[in-house]
Amino acid sequence: MKCTSANPLFLFGVALLSLLSTACSRYSLPSGPPAYTEHRIDGSIAPDTAFIAYYLPYKQQLDAEMSRVIGHSAVRLTKPGSVPETLLGNFFADALLTEGRKSDPGIDFSFGTKGGLRTELPKGEITIGHLFELMPFENELVILELSGESVRQLAGFIAATGGQPVAGLQMVIHAGTANDIRIGGKPVDDSKTYRLLTYDYLANGGDNIRGLETPVKRINLGQKVREALITYVQDCTREGKQLNTQLDGRIKLDE
Repeated sequence: MKCTSANPLFLFGVALLSLLSTACSRYSLPSGPPAYTEHRIDGSIAPDTAFIAYYLPYKQQLDAEMSRVIGHSAVRLTKPGSVPETLLGNFFADALLTEGRKSDPGIDFSFGTKGGLRTELPKGEITIGHLFELMPFENELVILELSGESVRQLAGFIAATGGQPVAGLQMVIHAGTANDIRIGGKPVDDSKTYRLLTYDYLANGGDNIRGLETPVKRINLGQKVREALITYVQDCTREGKQLNTQLDGRIKLDE
């Protein structure tokens, strides 16, 4: 009996057809209407007392911490969307600038967005929970060194979006454009660089911010925004002060 070797191309074709056949049968869809089971989660389900007993001590500790009063506000800090400057935005930007300058006294101004502030703060007691609700994210503070031109681009974004929380920066919005842009009371100088304090979400390109894409330098402070807010309020309390944020015309609308 004479043995002959098979054609390699023929063997490859057989193997490929076998593989395709297996693959198709493995992932074939079942016929007929889909079957599912509905499980309702409502008051008819009896509580799991063992599970409740397990997590209750932790919940009680968390509730106690979130309810802890750390300061007081003389006014309700609001953020109406129809105006370029708000009490809540001023509080937020002022707090960031104050806390950031503890790490770097050379910081010139701070910037955030209205959309990043998720709730308003009440008049009266301010608790840890209020600040968690205001800033529920794990964002961290970032210093960006910007050229004068980049500052102008950022101011243009602020103007085009109807105003955003800032401190240390002043400007006038006219017909959706930024005018009379000042840092620390002085006109922006294109030959200089400026140190901006913001947070990583915006520094990384969040909210399509213009002007932050190509900083001269970036420094991550490793401090959460929420921690900075808590420290700011606690320091005011230690100094015997209430939060008493006011509108000061840092962003004006020239209609």
